Amino acid sequence: MSETRPIRRALLSVSDKDGLVDLGKALSERGVELLSTGGTAKALREAGLAVKDVSEVTGFPEMMDGRVKTLHPKVHGGLLALRDNEEHVSAMTEHGIVEIDLLVVNLYPFEETVAKGADYDTCIENIDIGGPAMIRAASKNHAFVTVVTDVEDYAKLVGDMDQHGGATCARFRRKLAQIAYARTAAYDAAVSTWMAGAIGVETPRRRAVAGTLAQTMRYGENPHQKAAFYKDGSDRPGVATAKQLQGKELSYNNINDTDAAFELVSEFAPADGPACAIIKHANPCGVARGATLAEAYSRAFDCDRTSAFGGIIALNQPLDAETAKEIAEIFTEVVIAPQILPEAAEIFAKKKNLRLLETGGLPDPRAVGTTIRQVSGGYLVQDKDTGHVSLEDLKVVTKRAPTEDELRDLLFAWKVAKHVKSNAIVYVNDGATVGVGAGQMSRVDSTRIAARKSQDMAAELGLDAPLTKGSVVASDAFFPFPDGLLTAAEAGATAVIQPGGSMRDDTVIAAADEAGIAMVFSGMRHFRH
Repeated sequence: MSETRPIRRALLSVSDKDGLVDLGKALSERGVELLSTGGTAKALREAGLAVKDVSEVTGFPEMMDGRVKTLHPKVHGGLLALRDNEEHVSAMTEHGIVEIDLLVVNLYPFEETVAKGADYDTCIENIDIGGPAMIRAASKNHAFVTVVTDVEDYAKLVGDMDQHGGATCARFRRKLAQIAYARTAAYDAAVSTWMAGAIGVETPRRRAVAGTLAQTMRYGENPHQKAAFYKDGSDRPGVATAKQLQGKELSYNNINDTDAAFELVSEFAPADGPACAIIKHANPCGVARGATLAEAYSRAFDCDRTSAFGGIIALNQPLDAETAKEIAEIFTEVVIAPQILPEAAEIFAKKKNLRLLETGGLPDPRAVGTTIRQVSGGYLVQDKDTGHVSLEDLKVVTKRAPTEDELRDLLFAWKVAKHVKSNAIVYVNDGATVGVGAGQMSRVDSTRIAARKSQDMAAELGLDAPLTKGSVVASDAFFPFPDGLLTAAEAGATAVIQPGGSMRDDTVIAAADEAGIAMVFSGMRHFRH
């Protein structure tokens, strides 16, 4: 491959007109002939640039509402011809095909059309055909042709041309070709994913996943691992769409933990009152409601002050100055909230390393979605866990029914347990977690660990007894034996929520009755591995 290739003729056809006129002027000033189509040609002409319509090159007008305009041998021949192949050059001469040295194309806004909730036919009309075809042709022939698909590469193109006397270098063309193939792949992934949903195919034969690079990172979970963050283009409020107001760049672990924190706190509607979730290593170490946001934070913090150090704090309401002052008392990695009030931002400005994120809203915990996890040789795909239970869903299975206060705490604990790694046990007392056991191989161990944490905090806070006394307990899956339930009872729990469904349910229920514990079945499991 020759190192440089001069650009004498360019074909521009873009839906996104940002930067178009500046690029057209830059190319024209460097002696490049401009070919174009439809709205792109019109925008260039209105800027006073000389443009030749593609229809003049092909000898055919645009037809079928613009569906057919660049799908022609004189376009694709100009893109695909090998300039050092005598047969190709001869064919170009014989058929009047001119070389196209530069292709600038961005595609019909299909993803944006879907995001706006357009109907089926409108989405179909926004599937680009000519654009991807030309991009693939030019990318294949990158030995001779430069292809640009992203506005952010316009300035780089002009810079490379200036560096090489109006030509582009092979390394730059290869890089642009890779970007172009990734763009068409992502575009096709978006189309196929949308269509599968539109026609009700739950498990398509082939599934394509795409993303756009948002950030390269110093390292991944550990310093020896390379990492990057990609966005999928969705507008779900959260860490991917948040505005970072201050602080160091988010790390791999920061992003993972912040996502876990904000998804958890979104379970608690702002209209029902302030709520706070504190996360460490993707597990909650404290979740609480309060009369104020500051009180919610304080109560969440008191669940496990040791683990909260260096944690992630998520709030379901705008962060105010009072809450900011409380949070600023300890080292915190990230604070994320729907809104950061100016007085709160001013307080955190003194903590330069703290990452402060504003999302503009809360995600809908019941909105459908997909989760993907890689395994060796493939990946697992499942529906997002949008499971929800209400008071009417609960089945009382013990002789004693829970009190109104216990029911309220049971539902609170159940929402938290959904976001705790299995085996999950969550003790709650008066709208605040007082013990969390996560990620243990034995459910009994989770129950014991959570109770022990409450004992440790009681000592630290100078309480006469752990707050597990008079608490309720949520278990993300059924108790296979009475031992876990009895451990919770020993810790002082008075009511339990669990899915039920064990072969030994009767034995567990009998144990609860003997211990005087009220128990309800949710009928739903929340494993989180």
